[in-house]
Amino acid sequence: MPPSTRSRRFPRPPLAGLVLLLSAAVLLALLPATTARAAARTVQGGRLDWGVKTSFQSYVTGPVAHGSYTLAGGATTVGASQFRFPSAQGAYDAASGTFAASFAGAVRFLGHRRDDGTHQLGLTLSRPAVRIAGDHGTLYLDVSARAKDSGTLDVTRRVPFATLALGGIDLHGDGDAVTLRRLPATLTVEGAASFAGYYPAGTALDPVSLSADVERARTGAPSPRATRHTDPEPGRTTGGFRDGAVDWGVRRTFREYVTGTLTRGRWQVAGGARDGGALFRFAGGRGTYDAQRQLLTAEFTGSVHFTGGHGLDLALSAPSVTVETGRGTLRADVSHDGRTTRNAPLVTFAAERLAARDGLVRLTEVPTTLTAQGAEAFGGLYAPGTAMDPLSLAIALGPSAELPALPDPGSEPKPETTTRAADAAEATDAVAGTAGTGSSTGLVVAMVAATVALLAGVALHRGRTRRRAASPAPNDRP
Repeated sequence: MPPSTRSRRFPRPPLAGLVLLLSAAVLLALLPATTARAAARTVQGGRLDWGVKTSFQSYVTGPVAHGSYTLAGGATTVGASQFRFPSAQGAYDAASGTFAASFAGAVRFLGHRRDDGTHQLGLTLSRPAVRIAGDHGTLYLDVSARAKDSGTLDVTRRVPFATLALGGIDLHGDGDAVTLRRLPATLTVEGAASFAGYYPAGTALDPVSLSADVERARTGAPSPRATRHTDPEPGRTTGGFRDGAVDWGVRRTFREYVTGTLTRGRWQVAGGARDGGALFRFAGGRGTYDAQRQLLTAEFTGSVHFTGGHGLDLALSAPSVTVETGRGTLRADVSHDGRTTRNAPLVTFAAERLAARDGLVRLTEVPTTLTAQGAEAFGGLYAPGTAMDPLSLAIALGPSAELPALPDPGSEPKPETTTRAADAAEATDAVAGTAGTGSSTGLVVAMVAATVALLAGVALHRGRTRRRAASPAPNDRP
């Protein structure tokens, strides 16, 4: 008898396996979305200038509230009514035009003092952050506010405090800085609630200005940064280097004096120097380093020029650092009162044993002391021996070593440093998440939706297969 002509049937794959296979295909199709993270570049220094609301400042310090405001965490005043929040950290995606950065510092308003020493008005605005995607911008703040009626203190983190009108500004590009000037700010519903009800949502706040330095786009092969050689003697590294930076804020109270109500001045950086808000970075470091003899000489580029009322006109340029057997000196060309003094020793500092780690020789926030010549440079404003701002130094000894980002001024407590690092990562995620190709969260949502759709499709396919199996196929008929 001839063999049966029944059609051959192969075992059907398990449903779970089919879903896994199809889900993997969807995942591969969506993987390019994660490349948005690779396009984001680090924001590594800058500042945000904002006065909150000028009329609110006047109310707090006026004859009704008899109050005041204080600054903390590196924040300073700029002009008569602006606060400067330093040390931007975050990310910028030039391809999608998205930007997210957080800043350090806080301003605290107190007013309406009670007999027991407390204040009816108590408001602290700290750690501003800006996020921009497309034509939308938002200013976030940590807010600590005391309710006007009950006196209850409410603390809220990352409040979307104000919307920022971009006015058609396009952040697409490939530059190494993001600068936004006088963006109109409008109080949000969340901002009004955290503002203790002083103003309703929709109130116009002071405009927001910011400037943020962005790391240069990577081109693949690293550029040469240094030439060095290792002597036959173990532990001795000598040679020249071609990349380094020194960070110094001069003196916090001096910066406040420059921008305060007395002089109403300003400062400008030039020649490659960068303004971190609470400190200045002079880069382009070149010089020599000898680990065994503990010798370092480094010359940097850039200048900072302070001007203002009462004859304020001081420029510091071409700084250099020398370290010898545990003692360091910061020098600079000083222009003051129409005269220029070359290579004047401004401050001295103690330098612990210089040693390279991960290709970097570093000093981090070492205290500095004003020299006699430094005191002359400041026109006798400070006496010799006065404590000036701390100094940080980084020297790259190899092509793979990377200079650190413009650092936080260090005026916040140590736990805050950890939070700032988390904020920087959060800002990077925010940029990647708002890029046109999507975020990791969007990828998960897409995967879940795709999996659900696949399950539904497979279930429908199984149902149809079962219905076909219920009726005999032509070759199966008797």
